[in-house]
Amino acid sequence: MRKQFTLVAGMAAVLMLLPACSSTSGTPAATSGGPAAAVKATTATSLADLGGMDALVKAAKAEGTINVVALPDDWANYGAIKKAFAAKYGITVNSILPDASSKEEIDAADKNKGTTNAPDVFDVGANVALSSTDRFAPYKVAAWDKIAAGNKESTGLWVNDYTGVMTVGYNATKFGEITSLDQLTDPKFKGQVAFNGKPAEAGAAFNGFLMVNGAYGGTFENLQPGIDYVKKLKKAGTLNLQDVTSGTIDSGTHGVVFDWTYNQASTITRLKAKGVDWKVFVPQGGEIASYYNQAINKDAPHPAAARLWEEYLYSADAQNMWLAGAARPILFDAMKADGTLDAAAAANLPTVSGTPATPTSAQATSATAFIKANWDAAVA
Repeated sequence: MRKQFTLVAGMAAVLMLLPACSSTSGTPAATSGGPAAAVKATTATSLADLGGMDALVKAAKAEGTINVVALPDDWANYGAIKKAFAAKYGITVNSILPDASSKEEIDAADKNKGTTNAPDVFDVGANVALSSTDRFAPYKVAAWDKIAAGNKESTGLWVNDYTGVMTVGYNATKFGEITSLDQLTDPKFKGQVAFNGKPAEAGAAFNGFLMVNGAYGGTFENLQPGIDYVKKLKKAGTLNLQDVTSGTIDSGTHGVVFDWTYNQASTITRLKAKGVDWKVFVPQGGEIASYYNQAINKDAPHPAAARLWEEYLYSADAQNMWLAGAARPILFDAMKADGTLDAAAAANLPTVSGTPATPTSAQATSATAFIKANWDAAVA
């Protein structure tokens, strides 16, 4: 199996191995701040429609709030990004349901449609983005032309934001060294092994499933090996279906978690301060990478703030904050070329051997359908 590695500062970059154009995406003038500006923002598809950045900022400040969803502070450095946005523009960032899945983001929009509590923006996995485009408003950020066609929906319904590599993270202090998925059926892991969510609903869990499927010889067209492995974990009593949070990891409820490199990095840092050694490995054959996707809720209660948030996320400041959180931002190559990339943060990206695979949109859609049809029976 692949040699184990630990995500620590000073390691050579890996995610630089990822192509600038990922196949995932084949997967995923108002001048006043009054009501008229808000109506204009609702249908704006670019800064030009809003009269430029100054007009957008004015309209967003008049709204005063943005509702973001499913953005925990320790996920890809979102805590720093939310604080920086609020400080820069004086807009309150209302972070709702931070531990929600991608599907639950869409559910929250549906449940709160027409109210001020609805999410303004989404950050969702490819499988959910592709099935939810009817909820999205088209918008092209100022940096649109720097993003390859394969990393965005052509009208601006969604656009890739950052990526990582799927890994197995575990409490080495408690369990010792783990180098193989086969070890996770050992009774010592009773109730300890978890996907980060439900694979048909959460991007992290979906890609975690693809990781174990690939490690056991499966392909994006043949997902049965992944289901068979899940059945083994369930039979062994080691699978834990409770939602994963930093709290469940810290408390010991989850001792082994399939998750992204950037989430494992924050866990390593957090647990190190508590004297716990959290390590990570990538199973051979299970090298999976995937972008998450930004989208604006077409029924956003704060449409100007939503568009300003997107402009901010695709600025060098926010892209470098994702990078500092161990996620590889979509504008990595463009910023490297124009000299705005945080070289120190880039040098600290985690390392993995091989070239991670990413499903196409058709493969992601088909895989989601397969998982929906087979997951419940596998974990029953």
